[in-house]
This record gives sequence, C-alpha cells and structure tokens, in this order.
Amino acid sequence: MTYIVNDNCIACKYTDCVEVCPVDCFYEGENMLVIHPDECIDCGVCEPECPADAIRPDTEPDMEKWVEFNRKYSEMWPVIVTKKDPLPGAEEMDGKQGKMELFSEAAGEGG
Repeated sequence: MTYIVNDNCIACKYTDCVEVCPVDCFYEGENMLVIHPDECIDCGVCEPECPADAIRPDTEPDMEKWVEFNRKYSEMWPVIVTKKDPLPGAEEMDGKQGKMELFSEAAGEGG
C-alpha cells in the first residue's frame, strides 16, 4: 500500500503533510503536491494533516490512475520537506470540482 495525492490538492497546495512525513516522499509542483509511491512507507501520518482531504490510501477504489500520476510527477518535481503557505485562495478552492483543468505540470520550488 501507498498513499497518493489527488486533484483536491490542485490550487490549494497545503503543505502541512510534508512536515510530518518521516521519509520525505513529497514533491512540489507549481500548484499541487504528489507522493512518490515507491518512497512512501505507508505510515499514514500525512493523511489526517491535509485540510483538503487530498491524501488517500491507494487501496480505495479507482486509485491506480493516481498512483501513476503521483509517480510521474514525483520523478519530475523537487522534493519538499518544509511547510509553506498555501496558495492564495486555497480556502475557496478547497472541495471544488473540475480542478484538473487548473493543473500545472510546472515544477515548484521544493525545499
């Protein structure tokens, strides 16, 4: 099992999760985070830290696409281990539908 970040993170990018991760498996894009599925040790400490409920176990139905999505971008983006401010408007974007059209493949700063 591994944990993944889904589209609920897009345009919010809360980083509360990165501070509690014991193996530094979060990677930062311009407007979301992902988890490297091969680095995640399945501890689950990140899941309750996400205000947007964007972190889910891969054992839930239809998660395979998110495992591959997280794998792809974790191999392209820099690691993030330090909590940062969420994106402007994160509270308003939390829970919105159709956020994939806002997704950016651009890397974040990491750090």
